[in-house]
Amino acid sequence: MQMRKKQQIKKELENKEALIKCAAEFNMIGDPTRLKICYLLCRHQELSVSQIAEIVGVSVSAVSHTLAKLKQADLVQSRRRFRNVYYRIKPSPLIKFLQQRLL
Repeated sequence: MQMRKKQQIKKELENKEALIKCAAEFNMIGDPTRLKICYLLCRHQELSVSQIAEIVGVSVSAVSHTLAKLKQADLVQSRRRFRNVYYRIKPSPLIKFLQQRLL
């Protein structure tokens, strides 16, 4: 490998902030339940917490907790309509990667 190419690669790895964010995002979807929820939200534009809970087969409380973590990681966004909270996936490089792998 040429010295110039090696230097370019090393420079790419110097962006620690981007690497840390990427590692956190991958860690976030490493959990099977979070991955299932991300999969659902990649496939369906928007779902309510209760819909997700029913489909995934876990409690509404567990789904709400999981979605709160995904929201904190900036992977999903929510909107409230009366008593229901609806979630959708936020575009990101990680989500694009997931869509390519899961769909």
